[in-house]
Amino acid sequence: MRKMATRPKLTSRAVARPIEAGNSAVCAFCDEPVKFKARDRGDQVIANVYERGVWNRVEHYHLECYVQAGDPYGTPEPSAAYGRSVKRTA
Repeated sequence: MRKMATRPKLTSRAVARPIEAGNSAVCAFCDEPVKFKARDRGDQVIANVYERGVWNRVEHYHLECYVQAGDPYGTPEPSAAYGRSVKRTA
């Protein structure tokens, strides 16, 4: 009898990234746009949300709002692909 491979249960996770020009996301915490500003290069947190092991949605946060919300999907992983680190203040 062949044993079936089990898939690991997928869980929600977050990544911190710079806000890009043209971003049209709304913060899940404060309901304000997560907007790019050339003079104030802000950061955002993007969370892939899974429910019962199945992907459900993506949520966007201002980095400050994510911290205020208590890191609902864990400490955001930094995104090295963007060439700069995201500074977490709190």
